Amino acid sequence: MSAYTFIKDSLQNLVAGLGTGRDKASHTHYAVPDMDDLQLLNAFRGSWAAQKGVSIPAVDACRNWRNWQADKKQIEKIEAEETRLNVQGKILEAMLKARLFGGAAVFIGTGERDTASALNPERVRQGGIKYLTVMTRRQLTATEIEQDPQSERFGKPKAYRLPGSTVEIHPSRLVIFIGQQHPDSELAQGTSFGWGDSVLLSAMPAVKHYDETMANVVSLVYEAKIDVINIPNLMSSMQDKNYERQLLERLRLAATAKGINGTLILDGLETHSSKSASFGTLPEVIAKTEQGVSGAFDIPGSRMFGLSSGGLNSNGEENTRNYYDNVASRQKLDMKPAMGVLDECLIRSSLGDRPKEIHYAWAPLWQPTAKERADIGKTTADTIKTLNETKLFPEDAISKAAVNLLVEMSIMPGLEAAINEFGSEVPEADADDDALPGTADPKPPAKTPISDAAPRTLYVSRKVTNGAEIIAWAKSQGFEETVSDADLHVTVAYSRNPVDWMKIGESWSGDAMGKLKIAPGGARLIDKFGEGAVVLLFNSSELSWRHVSINEAAGATWDWPEYQPHITFTYEPGSVDLNAVEPYRGKIEFGPEIFEEITQ
Repeated sequence: MSAYTFIKDSLQNLVAGLGTGRDKASHTHYAVPDMDDLQLLNAFRGSWAAQKGVSIPAVDACRNWRNWQADKKQIEKIEAEETRLNVQGKILEAMLKARLFGGAAVFIGTGERDTASALNPERVRQGGIKYLTVMTRRQLTATEIEQDPQSERFGKPKAYRLPGSTVEIHPSRLVIFIGQQHPDSELAQGTSFGWGDSVLLSAMPAVKHYDETMANVVSLVYEAKIDVINIPNLMSSMQDKNYERQLLERLRLAATAKGINGTLILDGLETHSSKSASFGTLPEVIAKTEQGVSGAFDIPGSRMFGLSSGGLNSNGEENTRNYYDNVASRQKLDMKPAMGVLDECLIRSSLGDRPKEIHYAWAPLWQPTAKERADIGKTTADTIKTLNETKLFPEDAISKAAVNLLVEMSIMPGLEAAINEFGSEVPEADADDDALPGTADPKPPAKTPISDAAPRTLYVSRKVTNGAEIIAWAKSQGFEETVSDADLHVTVAYSRNPVDWMKIGESWSGDAMGKLKIAPGGARLIDKFGEGAVVLLFNSSELSWRHVSINEAAGATWDWPEYQPHITFTYEPGSVDLNAVEPYRGKIEFGPEIFEEITQ
């Protein structure tokens, strides 16, 4: 006979009723929320809070996508294959459906008729992926669970079957996404076997509280001011059949008179008063329900509702960074493993083979400003220079490590191609002026910068050397009047405050001839400056870095809030709708820096 001992350490008080049957809280329990697919879809379509809670994390996880690390030509082929198959769009669609319905998958179509066997990426040749198809958990029914503990799919379905069909799909042919994962699928009730829950299931109470609160606030607006009229002997007079009609007619005439001249006309014995609703505490009530929705979906209020964080010196940046870190962890822990087989097949489908060195990194969601990028670049360059001067490491090792660092941090786009053409040696630090031991010629003396030049205003620019391509693009977009291709340029510095030019030094960017190339693609926008200048905005860490270094080295000024590289291509846009213009996305080539004084 076994003896069982039950130990209960919860707080109890017989007098107060705490922890006993008299305690109301002791009767609280949790039941499985009941929401079928139709209710989930209705909530997604009818409540913008529910829709954003489902969509925002999925969109943010796919928004900036990923950066492939490989040879330039290999990257172009892989990205072209991603575009052909719409990989980014299919993954986003699957993640949205998974978060809404609890699960979805992307089927990797290779043209093989035997879908029940495992997909071997090594058999995929160039163009081997024919299509990608998104399926929800209603379209994929899980078969029996894998019970072999030595299998990598232990505890997961062995295969998936299409409804009403005997066709089975091996899990390796699917990119599977789960909405809300069950800690123990055997105990989970009210859901499809092998899948998870919708993210709305646990968040809907908070969403309903928010929607109901906003609906009641709007309803309260209609009751913001109520006129109260006291009429003597109202109830006794209502016994007259004609009195009700006469009363309504008299109130209508009184309201009409008030609307015409602002005067309310009443009988001598009648009194009038107004009652106004108080809205003083409503913002706090709404804010609390918004916090509940943000917490339910783990999305900061600044991203969910477009609201800035409260508190002294708080701008919501810390919450946004934490949220982006959370999205990055999902990319690493959920998306990358799920897409493993697809990525292996994708590389082979685009290149025909699988070079081991090819990999990718998720593009960061937090985008630094031009000044932050310039500061990072300057700090990185100073670190490389210091390490090289210490002579603690071989120069070849420092050179190779410097190239890898600058490429991985995207400080100098196109550096790999330039290294292949010009080499990768880091210039040696200046030493003593004496001849080096064992050499015939003495080492040339270090250059001494001139530091006593007369200060003057400064205008630094670079001419566009492939301006004809940009002008041809502008013409194709409907701009009839443009500046000449010889006048296209980018401004690097513009200081009305006189500075010593000799303190600025030389630009690190550019080739041996001082020319600078901006790779195709990247963020490009069309904007209007001033009264009629239409400009092409683009990003360039080299130009932003150079702009900041000129200001710091010589004390140059800048008349605008921030620096953004741009090229002005017309001052007469005419009737062209700038919102419909497709930005120029080709390469941009600049000549060497030109230093001039400001004459106007």
